[in-house]
Amino acid sequence: MEPETRSRIEETVLEILKSADMDNMTEFKVRKMASDKLGINLSAPEYKPFVRQVVETFLQSTEEPEPEPEPGRKKANTQVAENEPKEEEEEEEVEEDRGKSVGVKEYDDDGDLIICRLSDKRRVTIQDFRGKTLVSIREFYRKDGKELPSSKGISLTAEQWSAFKKNVPAIEDSILKMESRLM
Repeated sequence: MEPETRSRIEETVLEILKSADMDNMTEFKVRKMASDKLGINLSAPEYKPFVRQVVETFLQSTEEPEPEPEPGRKKANTQVAENEPKEEEEEEEVEEDRGKSVGVKEYDDDGDLIICRLSDKRRVTIQDFRGKTLVSIREFYRKDGKELPSSKGISLTAEQWSAFKKNVPAIEDSILKMESRLM
């Protein structure tokens, strides 16, 4: 992408984000509005990851840092024992376990965020599809040096993901019961 085009896209996306109602704005809407304004299809694979990066950088820069507790006091609603690792340390360990550097996000060829790799061929991604955010658990295959999604898998809306997540303890209990019967 040419530096001039890159700069125009970034300026347009930031202009849209600065004046947007962030409770109702989605990355898809930002891409659509910027596409209309610039006359460029920003959902194309060569632009989509860049737009996502600009949006994420903007969101990170607008996050309000948590106020530091007064010396000698703990943050409200936290009860961390001195010998227990803090949440941030645990998150860093999880990231390191995945083999990634902390803070570095991995994207696939379509610009979708890769949450984790379940195996060489299976992964969990977050994607925007027609303005909806989807959690996709899918098998991928290689063709012409690219990893492409296969039809083997499932994409869940945020509501479906929430329902699934709520039922994970019941699924785990059932797995333990079945495994104990087999032993």
